[in-house]
Amino acid sequence: MVFFHFWGGVLMKGNLFLNHQKKLYMAANSIGKIFVLTTFGESHGKAIGGVIDGCPSKLHVDMSLIEAELLRRATGHNGNASQRKESDKVQFLSGIHDGYTLGTPIAFMVCNEDARPQDYDSLKDVYRPSHADYSYHAKYGIRDWRGGGRASARTTLPIVVAGAIAKQILAQHDIAIQSSFSISGNIEEAKRAGDTLGGYVKGCITNVPAGLGEPMFDKFQADLAKAMFCIPAVKGFEYGDGFAMAEMKGSECNDSFVFEEGRIRTLTKHSGGIQGGITNGEAICFRVAFKPIPSIGRAQQTVNVQGNPVTICIEGRHDVSAVPRAAIIVEALAAMTTLDHLLRFKAYQ
Repeated sequence: MVFFHFWGGVLMKGNLFLNHQKKLYMAANSIGKIFVLTTFGESHGKAIGGVIDGCPSKLHVDMSLIEAELLRRATGHNGNASQRKESDKVQFLSGIHDGYTLGTPIAFMVCNEDARPQDYDSLKDVYRPSHADYSYHAKYGIRDWRGGGRASARTTLPIVVAGAIAKQILAQHDIAIQSSFSISGNIEEAKRAGDTLGGYVKGCITNVPAGLGEPMFDKFQADLAKAMFCIPAVKGFEYGDGFAMAEMKGSECNDSFVFEEGRIRTLTKHSGGIQGGITNGEAICFRVAFKPIPSIGRAQQTVNVQGNPVTICIEGRHDVSAVPRAAIIVEALAAMTTLDHLLRFKAYQ
């Protein structure tokens, strides 16, 4: 006998959740409070893009810098990245005139030129292990099976565009963002085995003034962590000495203050440039952990939408590791978070 239960408009059969609400929508497609990015589009739809609100006027936008940033996340440039070939040419639709921002919303889009949704036909009714297939279907009662839809790394492209603009504004304040990455394993061995690898991206924001962030719910590190967890495949975040501080004594991890170079500084950097949720003027150093991409060319057990067991082997164009291309996305979100807090700080003055 099969039992069905209704709870909050959701029909439950065993441990399967099938949403039967008539009006469902995906909220939270925006990030930021003053410098706000709203994104749209799916991996294998016609286009992806975004709208930036709150960008100051009279900024000269260096389009070559935006192109260079996009090239860092682009696919098809080496054998270990997805071989999807996209030109990623940005079309700005509003908010920029004669190379300068107008202070109005900046709308932009990028056409998907090498989408191949047919590659996913065999997975239409299957929940891929460690993908968002089941959770999306459980929530919305429908899912875009063409490469993951909104859960695809393709949707990070608008973040890079907004981050490139944010970086140009921050540069006027001498604030810079850098990153480095490491892959956890031998990428060539993983590729031969039909497997994937995770790793870490380290970020550092320099010349940040003291005073950004709030002591309660808008802590700088909280917003930075939230931004990083918006990136697909991110599983962990720490700043300063992070989790290592749980193993230290107070005498070992306290940052002593000194007056140096005309201002108050800390002798050590255990706190990562943030104390009490507010920046202290030191460099903000953090690390982001990425899981291996779940699309692997090896046999995996799963179930289809009816709950029947199936075996799949995912073919197609996938990165061996997302980490190298993720570094620029980490930088972009760090830039957007920093600029958003800087604009909030200036609003107080």
